[in-house]
Formats: sequence, structure tokens, C-alpha cells
Amino acid sequence: MYNMEHYDEENYYMQQEDDWDRDLLLDPAWEKQQRKTFTAWCNSHLRKAGTQIENIEEDFRDGLKLMLLLEVISGERLAKPERGKMRVHKISNVNKALDFIASKGVKLVSIGAEEIVDGNAKMTLGMIWTIILRFAIQDISVEETSAKEGLLLWCQRKTAPYKNVNIQNFHISWKDGLGFCALIHRHRPELIDYGKLRKDDPMTNLNTAFDVAEKYLDIPKMLDAEDIVGTARPDEKAIMTYVSSFYHAFSGAQKAETAANRICKVLAVNQENEQLMEDYEKLASDLLEWIRRTIPWLENRMPENTMQAMQQKLEDFRDYRRLHKPPKVQEKCQLEINFNTLQTKLRLSNRPAFMPSEGKMVSDINNAWGNLEGAEKGYEEWLLNEIRRLERLDHLAEKFRQKAAIHEAWTEGKEDMLQKRDYETASLSEIKALLKKHEAFESDLAAHQDRVEQIAAIAQELNELDYYDSPSVNARCQRICDQWDALGGLTQKRSEALQRTEKLLETIDQLYLEFAKRAAPFNNWMEGAMEDLQDTFIVHTIEEIQGLSTAHEQFKATLPEADKERLAILGIHNEIAKIVQTYHVNIAGTNPYTTINPQEINAKWDKVRQLVPQRDQALIEEHARQQNNERLRRQFANQANVIGPWIQTKMEEIGRISIEMHGTLEDQLTHLRQYEKSIVNYKPKIDQLEGDHQLIQEALIFDNKHTNYTMEHIRVGWEQLLTTIARTINEIENQILTRDAKGISQEQLNEFRASFNHFDRDHSGTLGAEEFKACLISLGFDIANDAQKRTGIMDPEDFKTCLISMGYNLGENEFSRIMSIVDPNRMGLVTFQAFIDFMSRETADTDTADQVMASFKVLAGDKNYILADELRRELPPDQAEYCIARMAPYTGPDGVPGALDYMSFSTALYGESDL
Repeated sequence: MYNMEHYDEENYYMQQEDDWDRDLLLDPAWEKQQRKTFTAWCNSHLRKAGTQIENIEEDFRDGLKLMLLLEVISGERLAKPERGKMRVHKISNVNKALDFIASKGVKLVSIGAEEIVDGNAKMTLGMIWTIILRFAIQDISVEETSAKEGLLLWCQRKTAPYKNVNIQNFHISWKDGLGFCALIHRHRPELIDYGKLRKDDPMTNLNTAFDVAEKYLDIPKMLDAEDIVGTARPDEKAIMTYVSSFYHAFSGAQKAETAANRICKVLAVNQENEQLMEDYEKLASDLLEWIRRTIPWLENRMPENTMQAMQQKLEDFRDYRRLHKPPKVQEKCQLEINFNTLQTKLRLSNRPAFMPSEGKMVSDINNAWGNLEGAEKGYEEWLLNEIRRLERLDHLAEKFRQKAAIHEAWTEGKEDMLQKRDYETASLSEIKALLKKHEAFESDLAAHQDRVEQIAAIAQELNELDYYDSPSVNARCQRICDQWDALGGLTQKRSEALQRTEKLLETIDQLYLEFAKRAAPFNNWMEGAMEDLQDTFIVHTIEEIQGLSTAHEQFKATLPEADKERLAILGIHNEIAKIVQTYHVNIAGTNPYTTINPQEINAKWDKVRQLVPQRDQALIEEHARQQNNERLRRQFANQANVIGPWIQTKMEEIGRISIEMHGTLEDQLTHLRQYEKSIVNYKPKIDQLEGDHQLIQEALIFDNKHTNYTMEHIRVGWEQLLTTIARTINEIENQILTRDAKGISQEQLNEFRASFNHFDRDHSGTLGAEEFKACLISLGFDIANDAQKRTGIMDPEDFKTCLISMGYNLGENEFSRIMSIVDPNRMGLVTFQAFIDFMSRETADTDTADQVMASFKVLAGDKNYILADELRRELPPDQAEYCIARMAPYTGPDGVPGALDYMSFSTALYGESDL
């Protein structure tokens, strides 16, 4: 028998005046209430083991059900019971139960195994009350009060809003039944229509509360309404036992609600991250598809045959640069921002890093974009070269046609003339005339040799430049060359024939000969002058047009001497006429030595004088055009020489802001956004420069000595500037997100930034593997000890270990693990954002798979599996269906049909297994 004090101070459940009076008999009414209440309470637990009791003092006598009751309510195994029917066996079983109660810190007074075995009602009820106090009431805690006071405070708080309820104790405060109804209505308002209850109808109130609790809350009916109403002061222990069942029923629902909220939070984060992943995949696919369609168009080098067609290609390319590409640049920048934000959210929620589909990594997109830029640059260069080539071809083709036409006009009839046999019947004077005429023709033929060579050279150049109408040019050139060879042969034959007959001829009119000799070169000079004055020209600079103007002025300076020669030649002709008139010479026909006559010389001379002012006007117009081109060059250069350095300066300033630690992250973010606004406000100047660049291209200006900046340099610099400021702002926003989510102080961020900047010696914004390792060591990480975590406090031994670690005593396994966290893409570089994420992970806690698993276990009622109905009851519909669709069937030995495995699902949420 146990003869100790009732309870010690730390397990003091009730006031001394409420102690069990073991010296007096129980009040009969109270004993009835306790019998009923304690029996119902015991059965509410024994039914879990598939049994129950009918008579509380009889059914516990052998100790077997008493031991079973303690095992059920404690969750522990007691010593093996005795199965014999003898008294000694029963006493042994009861003593084992009493020993277990005492092991839980309960000190029994005057309760022995013999009294229980003998069926002593007072002792049995006292023992059961002790068990109820220990296992049902002791652990109740409300606002630093426990046991009876905690339970009473809980009742007062829950019933405070109800006007007719005033809970001050565990006896008469419950007689009208409104206290029980208020507790139920507070937690489950749909079960009771509290407005219809009346304080003067306690029987209805009590029966309503007891019936609803038994039917919907799984609380057995422990008292009858008549027992409470018919007693002046209901038994306090019975009421406390009954009320404690309400407490445990509703506190369990609160735990389930908390567990459901935790799961909802985790699932909401997971659903949001999955949506972000889907958005990234779609945006990346669309951008890559656009690049895939655009590159073949830029790589198409099929030339056009006309300048108009090539100009249209150039206009299409300008539309691409102005209209089609800029939105894609924004999409690419937004894609990188979305990717970084998603990775940050995954790290903050303790999820594995997002790995896009094959071929859709940010590096893959950058590579594809680089290929696009390369094709674009080559395409623009090809367009300009093709335009230059076609311009040159058009000029050469026109020159070829002019020279060919002049030559063909000159050779017209020459073959017939050379094939005449007029010398056979000619007189001596006629023969001499024919001979001299042929000599003059040979001089003329030699003078035309250069023109034929020029025609052949132009045709060859047209072939080399792949002129589209080369076949017709080649055919015409071949006809000219063949005709020229034929003329050479015919000339040689006629010369030989005339020389054979020369001995038969004696005299010739020297004046005709002199006229012919001087008129022929002068005529050739005039034809050459007319050809030069009508020749088209193409220049690209003022110096070139000035050279042409100088040459033209030099030509005009020779005109007076040419006019003297013309007058001299005409003088010879006049002298011949004078001699004929004076001496009455019989001349048959015209000058036998030449076909040139004074009228032709005067007509060509007039033509030359007419072409000179036309040439003057053409040179003046071209000089004005080149001056305008020079103005366009200077106008573009003046802007480009300002915008180019401005972009470089802004890039350097943004770089300094991103690595300096002036002010808080919010200050840095504000500063960067001000920079972004100033940069965006600068866009009109870029557009103005684009307009000047378009004017230059339309004027076919291909070089600019006044600046080293091209429009391509400005465009690339501008796009890099926009991308850099957006990426830097996103990095600061992610740092703020990390700081707020992890509770990192500004001083810690400054320390992390200072360490990062110290080892980022090339100011690239990233750390290599060895730099990152040195940075960790500088912050006190002993990477050689895989299990060590920073506590912020080091004892002497820890400090000694830290000094050893600063001697680069590094464990490769731990360092590889850290690198896999901060560099999931294995780029060999650690960004500051990844560095901040890692440092924040070392100082903050987040939800884990074990926590989520424990929450699911609460919803499942401590089972190793969960049912679909339980998920639908505790979670919102969309998240319940999300879990049901992704949970694998449970395969454990204790499973039932429809059981789901929430353990593997919880680990999969954190990347520890496959979902």
C-alpha cells in the first residue's frame, strides 16, 4: 500500500479543499455521478482496444482492464500481466498498474492493490480520478495556468461572448446546460441553434449538449441531465472529467487546422513555383523559335540584280532592327529576370534549383542570341557591300555601253572601205591619194586601239564582279574584238596592195596630206574630249570631286590652244581651195587622204564648247552633294562622340553602385531606379542618332573619319546598358527578398558584401571556386568539418580550430557540397546573389520535409497513410485535389484501400525524391 503525501508541489493539480476525502463515505448522488462519468470516460479509451467495462469496481478487480486502460491512454507498454485467476495474480496486476501510475510522478495516498481487488468503490473511484487528473487534466495549459485552473480559464475564455453563461467553477455553473452548449456552439456553430436555448429549461439544454457531443464530437454521454438538475451541487470531479473531454476534442481540431494551414502554405508555394517554371519554359521556347526563324533569313546571301531590289532588302533589315528586334531584346532581359527571381524563391522556400528543359537554359538562349547577333552583323555588311558592288556594276555597264557604241559607230563601214579594189583603176595621183588615205586610217586605227582595250578591260571587270547581264556584255565585246582583228587583217592587206602600186604613183597634193594628218588627231582629240565630258563619274568625298574639278579646269585651259589648231587646220583647207581656184586644178571628189571635212570639225568643236558648261554644272551639283554628305558625317559624329562615352560612364557607375555598400539595400535600389529613369529619359537622343544614321545610309555614305563610333557600337552599348541596370535592380530586389525572408540584418549584409568584394579582385561581380573558398574561410567557416554549423560564439578550442582552418585545411567533400548549392549550373562562378542565399541559409530556418510530414500525420490521425476524404475535409478543394493527384498509393502492411503515401510526397516537395 502507498502511504505518501497526496501530490508533490510540481504535480499539484487541485487545492487542498478539493482533495479526495478518503475518511468519509461519498455522497450517494456524487458517487452515482462519478460512477457514470468515470465509467464512460474509461470506455471512451477502452473501446480503442475493442473492450469496455460495465461495473467500475468489479471489472478492474483482476487488474487486466486497468493495465489495458493505462496502456491506451499513455501509449506505452506495461509489464506483462498475470493470467491466473487467483487473488495473488490479481494483486500483482493491480500493483503493476499502480507502479506505472507512480512512475508518472503521481503520489498515491491510502490506495492499495488489495482494496481494488476487493472491489472497494471509494478506493476504485479515487484511483480512476487520479488517472483522469494525470492523463486528461494535468497537461492542460492556458496562459501559464495548468490543470484545473487552466481548464477553468479555457472554459471562461470560450464562453465569454455568451451573455447567459458565467463559468466560475465545475459544479453549479454547469447546471443550466448553457455552458456545455456554448462550448459546442463556439467551435461548431452549425451543430446547435444557440439562439433558441432558454436558461429556464436546463433539461433540454443538457440533453441537447450531451446528444450532440456524442453524435458529432465522439464524446460519450458521461452524465444524465437528471443527475445534474436533481442535485443541488453536481459532483465537481464528474463535471471536470466531462469538460476535459470537450477540451481535448476541440484542441485536436485546432491542431488539425494548424497542420492544414501549414500544408496549404507549402502547397501554395509549390504551385506558384510550378506556374513560374511553366511561364519560363513557354517564354524561352517562343524566343528560341523566333531566333530559329530569323537566323536563316539573316544568313540568306542570295544577291539581287538591281539596286532597287537591294535597297528594298536594306529597308527590310532596318524594319527588323527598329520594329522586330527591340521587343525580343526586352523578352530576353525579362526571361533572365524571371529565371533569377524563380531561383531565389526556390532557395527561400528550401526547394531544389530549377533546371529548365534541355536546350532552354539561360546560357543556351545567350548562345542562340549570340548566333543571331553574328548573323545580323554579317548580313548588314553583306548588304552594304552588295550595294557598293551594284553601284560599281551600273557605272561600269553604262561606261561599257558608251564606249562600245562610240567604237561601233567608228567601225561602221570600215570593212567595206578596206575591201574596195579602187586602186586597180585609179590614176597615179589617185593611187598616191589612196596610199596617204590608208596611212591616215592606220593612224586612226592605232588611236582606237586604247579604246578597244578599255572595252575589253571593262567587260573583264564586269565578269569578275558577277554582273547579271554578263553574257550579253561578253557577246558584244567578242563581236568588237573579232571585228577589230578583222580590221587589222584587212588594213594589213590593203597596205600591202597600195605599196605594190606606190611605184606607179608619183605625186600627191601635200596640202591634202597635211590637212589629213593634222585633222585626224585633232578629230580624235575632239571625240575623246566629248567622250570625257559626257563620261559619268562617282565620288564619295569632297577631295575626289575637287580632283575632278581641277582636272576639268586644266582641260578648259587647253581650249585656246585647241582653237588655234582648229583654225590652222581650217587654214590648210582654205589654202587648198585657194590653190584649186587659183590654178584651176581638176579635183575629182573630196580630199583623198581623209573623210574629215571642215564642217565636221566645226560641228564637233561646237559640241565640245556646248558640253563644257554642262560638265561645269554637273561638277557643281556633285560638289554640293558631297558637302551635304560631309555635314551629315559631322552631325552624326558630334552626337556619337557624346553618347558613346556617356553609355560607358553609366555602365561604370552602375558597376560601382552594385559593389559599394553606401546605405541600405532600399537606398541602393532607389539610387539604381533613379539611374534607370535617367537612362530611359536618354532614349530620345538614341532615336535622334538613329535618324541621322538612316540619313547617312540613304545618302550611301560608307565611312566617317570624324568618329570611331558606329551605330552598331551605340546600339550594342545601349542594349547592354538597359540589360545591366535591369539585372542589377533585380539582384538588389532579390537581396531584399532574401534579407526579409531570412531575417538578415543590414550589418550582416554589409559584412557579406565586404568579404565578397575583397575577393572579387577583377570586379567582375562573380567569384571563382578558389576565391569563394577563401571568402568562406574569411567568414569563419571550417569547411574541413562537414557537420559544423556557425553559432556566432566560439570557445577556445573552436577558435583554435578556426585558426587552423584559415591555414586552408579544407575538406573537399564539404566544399563540393557548398559549391553545388551556390553554383547549381556548374558554371564555375559564384554570383553575389548566390553567395547571399547561401549565407542566409546558414543563419535561418525554413520549412523542412520532416515538418510537412509531421503535419500530414496530424491530419491522418497518427496513421502512416492518409485517405482522400481526410484531405478533402482538412484542405481547400484545389490543394486537396493537387495532393490526391500526386500522392502515390500507400504500400505498407497497415494500409487500407485508397490509402495514400504522404511521406514520399513530403520528401518530393523538397527535392529529396521524385514527385
